[in-house]
Amino acid sequence: MKKAFLVLFALAVFTGSHAQFSYPKKITTADVALSAIGGFSGALSYQQLYGIGKAKRFKVGWGVRLTSFVGKDLDYITAPARLTSGETGPQVLFVENVLSNLDTLKLPRSQTNALNLAIHLEYSFRKLDVGFNIDAIGATFGAEQTGTFLAKSTDSRLSGTQQSAKPTVFNLLLVSDNDLGSLNSELYARYWFSPKTGIRLGASFQFTEYTTSQNLTFENDRFRNKILMPFVAISFKL
Repeated sequence: MKKAFLVLFALAVFTGSHAQFSYPKKITTADVALSAIGGFSGALSYQQLYGIGKAKRFKVGWGVRLTSFVGKDLDYITAPARLTSGETGPQVLFVENVLSNLDTLKLPRSQTNALNLAIHLEYSFRKLDVGFNIDAIGATFGAEQTGTFLAKSTDSRLSGTQQSAKPTVFNLLLVSDNDLGSLNSELYARYWFSPKTGIRLGASFQFTEYTTSQNLTFENDRFRNKILMPFVAISFKL
């Protein structure tokens, strides 16, 4: 009984102190993130988040992010939803891939630099934040690369040929394979170990996309790599 009373008392103290904690209406941060495994990525970002509701614990906002990705010996798969799913629209999330349409562009080296506007969602527990963000629209730049095209159809005259490709310039968040270009998204937890500095840990899901210099099988010139990487980041309140 005594232990139960102590637990209830501790919970009451924690709840009371939590309720009295004042969450800001607006928070502005800058961030440096590094991701690895299967590739390497560095990201610089700036974001503004706005508290919603009376407590201001839930936040929505926007940001600008520059993501530079480097990979070696990666497979870039047919990108457009009309080929990967056989249709377009939000329903592609629930449609199986049409495997016979999935060709591959094998790039020995890839390097993209994507500058995007991003959407942010976050929930705060005093010094701890949990959140999600995703790139929405922007542009990508990078050098031309040469890779080997492998067609799913074994009788394609293009299969096994060398093809040149550049990063797809225009980035746009739609739904799944309807997306265009190179986009980064993060699911994370962040701990503020000082009033102005915090550390973020989480998973980064990155799309990088190349456009070949000519149309290949199925009149397609867009190829995409999807990669999930753990990341660590330092955040600074501005």
